Amino acid sequence: MQVITFASIEISSYEVGMKILELSSKNGIKEIDYIRHGLELGKDAYVHGEIGNEMLEELCEILEDFTRIMKGYQVEDYRACATSAIRDTRNCLLILDKIRVRTGLEVEILSNSEQRFLGYKSIASNEESFQKIIQKGTAIVDVGGGSIQISLFDKDALVSTQNLRLGIVRIRERLAEIEQRTTHFDEIVEEMINNELNSYKRLYLKDREIKHMILVGDYINQLITRRRGEKSVSFTREEYQKLYQEIASRSPQEMVGRLGTVSDNMSLVMPALIIYRRLIEETGAEKLWIPGRNLCDGLAYDYAERKKIFKSSHNFENDIIEAAKNIAKRYQSNKTHLAGTEYLALTIFDKMKRIHGMSRRERLLLQIAVLLHDCGKYISMNRTAQCSYEIVMSTEIIGLSHREREIIANAIRFNTEEFVSFEEFSMGCSLDRNDYLLTAKISAILRVANSMDRSHKQKFKNVKVTLKDRELIVVVDTVEDITLEQGLFSHKADFFESIFSIRPIIRQKRQV
Repeated sequence: MQVITFASIEISSYEVGMKILELSSKNGIKEIDYIRHGLELGKDAYVHGEIGNEMLEELCEILEDFTRIMKGYQVEDYRACATSAIRDTRNCLLILDKIRVRTGLEVEILSNSEQRFLGYKSIASNEESFQKIIQKGTAIVDVGGGSIQISLFDKDALVSTQNLRLGIVRIRERLAEIEQRTTHFDEIVEEMINNELNSYKRLYLKDREIKHMILVGDYINQLITRRRGEKSVSFTREEYQKLYQEIASRSPQEMVGRLGTVSDNMSLVMPALIIYRRLIEETGAEKLWIPGRNLCDGLAYDYAERKKIFKSSHNFENDIIEAAKNIAKRYQSNKTHLAGTEYLALTIFDKMKRIHGMSRRERLLLQIAVLLHDCGKYISMNRTAQCSYEIVMSTEIIGLSHREREIIANAIRFNTEEFVSFEEFSMGCSLDRNDYLLTAKISAILRVANSMDRSHKQKFKNVKVTLKDRELIVVVDTVEDITLEQGLFSHKADFFESIFSIRPIIRQKRQV
């Protein structure tokens, strides 16, 4: 049995943590050690927009200690990630370079959607409980230093996910002066967050029944673990309210003996507890679950999945697709047109694997592009492509990086706009030459698939795609007049041929 010793490192807004774990197909993920060091990077990042030299020096010293510990455990592989405290800084690249030079560690900056997706995977590592809970209306509330993420599940599918810039460090820093002048800090925090939570409820909780809530966050993990002596805990909303009142009614000094290290900074604990309490009230959730996992667990779970050490019973890729479908629904895209175009695009992709050289992940990007290509019509019928581009770039899609979202947005834009040179493409864009080529390939397939349902009437039935010599032959059964589709197909076929050196051709097989 193969056992891999793996290290997960998280650089968050208020601490730097590392888990040493053993990964195996038989025992799954086994935690060996958990080392943590409090460091409020978010204090510099959210107030000044950059990490100061003194704090950066301390960060490097902590990471140097981590590398020595990794050697002691004979770690075979690692993944080190930073979240919003570094992501939101002006000197982000300089920070990463200094860490690499000083420690040898390659630190990856996670976009918010990647960070939350990995956090969500950490919950799913407790597979039996997770799969059971999300069968009914469930909200995952992930409270971090810079923001909170609220993800809604129903019938084992992700319904929506939204990010609110109400992180506990961000709240604490914005209210630092007020905290010293009031004895009712909890009421001030609640007043500050109520507007955002009320807006969220109006937009996303309308007519939605939430039975369960999963609470994620380092401080709630520490608090419950210390009180219950268990890593994963379930309890009722009444029990949570009792716990909240017990903490809120005491001073930080009074809670030191009761809560231990978690009370080192009650100004971070209270905003987290208030956010959970308000969302419990707004959703009406009756049963609460604290899985006791964090981003480090998600990094290990993701690594084990990618290395095929074990296979998850939950389909995470489907969650990304469902999130895209719900975005398309929000902007009232034509569901039947999307389904037909999706089938055609993916069929073309699968038949051309040896030609296009794209991976399974890039197939997913094509699928998301198809699902979102029409959403701009909700804003403007005349500027659909540009509006679709703006919607995708402005909308978080859980599980996709900013780079992937930018590729999708550009592929959609060039679905109807003329494709441009790399020099023009790269102006104001963070994508490189390889991304440019990938965008062109996705856009070419999208153009052809979309043009085959230009009337949005789904005229083509029983589509069969074959690759023969330098032609991609699309044979369709139909009794409909497809003059419009054939007439508009030629221009799309020209671009497709320029990208793949393959000519797509429609052949009609009339039904008897």
